[in-house]
Amino acid sequence: MDSIYDRIGRTYTATRATEPRIARRIWEGLGDARTVVNVGAGAGSYEPPDRDVTAVEPSEVMIAQRPRDAAPAVQASAEDLPFEDDAFDAAMAVLTLHHWSDWRAGCAELRRVARERVAVLSWDPTYRSALWLIPEYFPDLTRGVAEGFPSLAEQAAELQAEVEVVPVPWDCADGFFSAFWRRPEAYLDPAVRAGISTMSGRDEELAPGIARLERDLRSGEWARRHAGLLELDELDLGYRLLMASLDA
Repeated sequence: MDSIYDRIGRTYTATRATEPRIARRIWEGLGDARTVVNVGAGAGSYEPPDRDVTAVEPSEVMIAQRPRDAAPAVQASAEDLPFEDDAFDAAMAVLTLHHWSDWRAGCAELRRVARERVAVLSWDPTYRSALWLIPEYFPDLTRGVAEGFPSLAEQAAELQAEVEVVPVPWDCADGFFSAFWRRPEAYLDPAVRAGISTMSGRDEELAPGIARLERDLRSGEWARRHAGLLELDELDLGYRLLMASLDA
């Protein structure tokens, strides 16, 4: 089963982990569900430890990185979940919708296999340039991603979900794209970039922007431009939790 993470995910767990403050929001969104399917489960981040979880992941590379005590994983895609209708109390998906070949089909599948709740952590593409990294250093980096990303309104409508803002803490433990908004030096680290799908495997292309960022950090120019950020504990960079109640 082909998956982008079979190509870019081999060192994923080096920089990607569960951020407890974000996890708490997701788990609250699951309500009192006891059985949960985690779609696009990757290496197991954000899976609630106190519930009966079944993981779904298309990438063999990612499945191989799951801890021995992680939930059992089924190799399958979001668009064609191998479960009966209403098989679980709840379905969850974390920062994965943009990798699905047919996001609408994936959303429909989440609703089909869940009896009570669906909780999806996603992103609002209107925030494409909210992180300084894009306009100042890599103006073309996420253009294709943002242009192909469904609007937040479309996502919410498809899931029939309510939407909550999920700010990114300054010391976020999960090294996703915007996690280092107050720690710019992290983007200089090839291991960090390897764990971010939009940056992984693109070091040659990104080299000019990386060099500019390195110069600005060394000279203090970045800190002068973004002094206000250094005083913040969290920042809204477009991450959203979409929560659907199916038993209302």
